[in-house]
Amino acid sequence: MGNMSSLTIPPPPCLQKRLLVPHRYMFGPGPSNVPTRILEAGAKPVIGHMHPEIFEIMNDIKSGIRYVFQTQNKVSLAVSGTGHTAMECAIFNTVEPGDSVLVAVNGIWGERAADMAERIGARVNTIVAPPGGYLTNADIEKALSKHSPVLFFLAHGESSTGVLHPLEGIGDLCHKYNCLFLVDSVASIGGAPVYMDQQGIDILYTGSQKVLNAPPGTAPISFSERACRKVFNRTTKPVSFFLDLSWLANYWGCDDKPSRKYHHTGPVTAFYSLRESLAVLAEEGLENSWKRHQRVMLYFHAGLESMGLKLFVKDKDTRLPTVTTIVAPHGYDWKEITGYIMKTHNLEISGGLGPSVGLVLRVGLMGCNSSEANVDMVLAALRDALKHCHKSKV
Repeated sequence: MGNMSSLTIPPPPCLQKRLLVPHRYMFGPGPSNVPTRILEAGAKPVIGHMHPEIFEIMNDIKSGIRYVFQTQNKVSLAVSGTGHTAMECAIFNTVEPGDSVLVAVNGIWGERAADMAERIGARVNTIVAPPGGYLTNADIEKALSKHSPVLFFLAHGESSTGVLHPLEGIGDLCHKYNCLFLVDSVASIGGAPVYMDQQGIDILYTGSQKVLNAPPGTAPISFSERACRKVFNRTTKPVSFFLDLSWLANYWGCDDKPSRKYHHTGPVTAFYSLRESLAVLAEEGLENSWKRHQRVMLYFHAGLESMGLKLFVKDKDTRLPTVTTIVAPHGYDWKEITGYIMKTHNLEISGGLGPSVGLVLRVGLMGCNSSEANVDMVLAALRDALKHCHKSKV
């Protein structure tokens, strides 16, 4: 070989440049901006994922999850991954091949949940709400009675359509038909009231990157005793080893075993950030956070309406306080509006997703981003965009 290198791929020139990340106002449906205190927590030294200090931090996280979910569930933990990981953890652990699953589809998250359940061999039935609408308890009871599911999925904060779906009475209906109630609160937790135990929710999960203002990558989840009975009495192993609740419950110290076994390398720095984000929310107080998001939403909606813009969700009581859907202004190309606002104002708002593509603009004001000053910034950017973007004569 002589002096000839055995490498056929040279060092990439792009990696010889410094990493540059712009500052940006993250007012889309997520991730949201991360406050300095939470960023700094994530920059603390890495220690072992089985060290006693990490177990302490994980215990803090479990306490924080029980507080924000308003639950006493023993099996409350954070999955190593984004909200989708928690979604799969919920479905993969509770559902066996051939089980009947009922999914409420009021936007993209119901579509995704149905897809996940189908992939593992469940018999999936859906009940579909019109985009921007919601399902009545009578609709839900009819479907529970007809399909006898083991699991019913509902997105509480449907970020693709901007709907905050009512929860009252649904848990009781599910239990009447011997069904588990699974709720996705990724876009709502911390921004709108959820009472896991009081509302009879069996499995609840959220993500780290919305109201909690932590970087994406961890997903709090909690299982009721009723859900655990189903999970731990399965006849088949869950399809995913990584998301197997018996392993995760042990790693998080949620079972009665005397010691924790190595399952996977937990993302320790992500745990620091999540712990800190839960501490920030606990310091403000859940009810104060709910009130602030509600107040800021009303201020924002009044501002939009005074500009002549229309809200996609007609029923005021089912508008999601964290993510607002604005009817795409007539005669404009929504992509031009979001592109202009990004370029001129360094501010992210987004278009629709799933059933709302092309129909709406979505603005997320979550956690530290939920303030009147930020609303004023978004309204000014929208006003500017409507003045400068091309409007067709049609």
